[in-house]
Amino acid sequence: PYISKGMHSHAARGNESWGVSRHPQNLEVEGKYFAFSLLFLPLTSGFSSKLLSDIARRTLGWSTQFRLLPKADLKPGKGDFDWQSTGVDPCFSLKKKGRFGSGWHMLSVRIDSNRARLNTRLYVDYGEGLDEVQSFSLPVSSGRLAKRVCYFPSRPKALRFDPAEQTCELTIHTLKMDRLTLSYARKLMLKKMEARRVVDPAIKDEALLEAYNQCFMPSHNALTYPQWQQMHEAPLFDAEAIQERLAGLISRPLISVIMATYNTDEVFLRACIDSVLGQSYPNWELCIADDCSKGEQVKRVLSEYADRDPRIKVVFRTENGHISEASNTALAQATGDYVGLLDHDDCLSEHALLFVAQALNTYPDAKIIYSDEDKIDEAGVRFEPHFKSDWNRDLLYSHNYITHFCLFDADLIREVEGFKVGVEGSQDYDLILRCMARVGNAQIIHIPHILYHWRAIQGSTAFSSGEKRYTTEAGYRALEHYFAQTNIPVEVHRGELANTYRVIWPLPSPKPLVSLLIPTRDGYSILKQCINSILTQTTYTHYEIWVLNNQTTCPKTLKYLSKIAGYPNIQVVDYDAPFNYSAINNFGVSRAKGSIIGLINNDIEVINPEWLDEMVRQVSRPDIGCVGAKLYYPDERIQHAGVILGIGGVAGHAHKYFSDQHAGYFSRLKLVQNFSAVTAAALLVRKSVFEEVGGLDEEHLRVAFNDVDFCLKVRESGYRNLWTPYARLYHHESVSRGQEDSPEKQARFQKEVEYMKAKWGELLKTDPFYNPNLTLEHEDFSYKV
Repeated sequence: PYISKGMHSHAARGNESWGVSRHPQNLEVEGKYFAFSLLFLPLTSGFSSKLLSDIARRTLGWSTQFRLLPKADLKPGKGDFDWQSTGVDPCFSLKKKGRFGSGWHMLSVRIDSNRARLNTRLYVDYGEGLDEVQSFSLPVSSGRLAKRVCYFPSRPKALRFDPAEQTCELTIHTLKMDRLTLSYARKLMLKKMEARRVVDPAIKDEALLEAYNQCFMPSHNALTYPQWQQMHEAPLFDAEAIQERLAGLISRPLISVIMATYNTDEVFLRACIDSVLGQSYPNWELCIADDCSKGEQVKRVLSEYADRDPRIKVVFRTENGHISEASNTALAQATGDYVGLLDHDDCLSEHALLFVAQALNTYPDAKIIYSDEDKIDEAGVRFEPHFKSDWNRDLLYSHNYITHFCLFDADLIREVEGFKVGVEGSQDYDLILRCMARVGNAQIIHIPHILYHWRAIQGSTAFSSGEKRYTTEAGYRALEHYFAQTNIPVEVHRGELANTYRVIWPLPSPKPLVSLLIPTRDGYSILKQCINSILTQTTYTHYEIWVLNNQTTCPKTLKYLSKIAGYPNIQVVDYDAPFNYSAINNFGVSRAKGSIIGLINNDIEVINPEWLDEMVRQVSRPDIGCVGAKLYYPDERIQHAGVILGIGGVAGHAHKYFSDQHAGYFSRLKLVQNFSAVTAAALLVRKSVFEEVGGLDEEHLRVAFNDVDFCLKVRESGYRNLWTPYARLYHHESVSRGQEDSPEKQARFQKEVEYMKAKWGELLKTDPFYNPNLTLEHEDFSYKV
């Protein structure tokens, strides 16, 4: 049997067991144990003695694992994670379990975290203490195994491991050292360096090690949030730049900031009000309603500030009415053109209202405005920035991604009669939904800057969504009420995560016929697997399969095609021309009978039986264009979760290689949402929309990016493209055609890259469903360098 990931023999590990895996790609075992077991295989198994010897020589070495002893900025975690980092320097001392000494080793680290990317560091003490010079850094993406070669000139006296450089939650699944031979260590280092094209293969060992270590220096890693602030936020908020922004304002609308208070901690209340008083934009008013706080502390502070500045208006309620009623009391005092929402212990960025005023000058018809935000702890340390998508309707149906800082046209907020009683805990979400229903998409504006600092203290939703479970129920009621007003017969369900939701749209009646187009050439095994999984595991039954045979020569595949051609819902048609993915599918669409087209790769395999039901529900909505699925590599890592424009120059897959257990960037791996594009490996679109935009570009995009181009044409025609995590499939990527590894393929690929850049230009650099503060170098939502 195949040895499954992370499972080895009792003899090798002592406390783990053999396991089997359905997929051979899951073969990710520690080399030494695999090599050891191979030595006992009979030669008839097909392994040569030379191969066995080579495997053993390279990987049959001592492995050292470590016991973690928490030292600083760490405490036991809650829920899904073992540890909670409480500061910016969490660390463990390491106690060795096994032999470990000088020489070459492979450091392997795998961590699951609520942060997408961590910068880990291993400190080595050779008897002179710990310092940065004697350390190894290793960037880690949550859920992914990261490795690097390390050289130890002598046996370490002590080791310390820092799993992160920020507050976060984490579980360390793997932390080990495997001993390497010099030749194999050199081969691994050269492989990394050659990929970067920065080293001569004949380089000396010492120089190679130095160059290799440079790859892991901070300048090559993702930034920490403090580094990002220094690099990007400091220039943005430079005094001269701020003065230019102020001087450039043609209109200066009055902005009313409303706030409800109740038993607020004096320190946080003062910080909150001071953040408004300190605004660089002066034309504001702060309207506060105290919801009958106990004691005199809050009243004393509020009275002090009201006396200090006439722009601060305070009303003291005589009875406690909860957040919605108190917010309406504050709203009644507002006289501004726009109303912004501020919680009583949070803070505005110093220039928040200036950036809002600037946006209103640029978009005078704006009705709803929201910004990016971060969190701030009790000590005033900022962390966990949320760099948001521009207006993303289906993401809002999945959870309140807008949150803070949110402002509304004053007439609009009064038109919907302000805050609603009965949804306390998600009153802001309810207000956004009701206001959103009355405005156009172009009137909802996102400001991609951190303008709001959400206070994270024990008991707050910012600290942990589980701290206030009633907020999930309140949001559920708000979303149900919203759809009840639309008369759309949807079902609203609670999501997998706190404060998330799933909207199940109705299937049309009668059910539409879906034509699944599967281009193929040879590839008997993967084609059979694909078709069998569709036939046996798909609950939606009203579909037909069109197998588009592109010059198959394999006798076994031809025999299989002849067999399935006799199935009542399968058609096999020949496309007798050189491979051109776009042309093959256009050919298939012209013959398909269904009103819905499914573009399906022949290396797809069904995971959840309801995949097609979910995609048909979504694609049948009149405002939706293309619908994409959640695709996995056979080892359960994410292959596709939507397409982000600009990554790698043209486009990349969101959350690629993330663990299926990871929630993704602010839960996005678990939520239905809009993307600019989705992959055609598994894509549904109405036939009328396909024909409206002219299908796939078979002239310029024969192989690559035809799906991205197609989705952008659909988006430009006014439809929203959508990705759903509720349609799950394996994608045995590139099994059928191989990699772009020949000069001819690479030249063709580069030509297609240049065509996409020439056609779509700046659109590839400004994906509205991503954020300009996030990287275009990686697919992990790390900060832009």
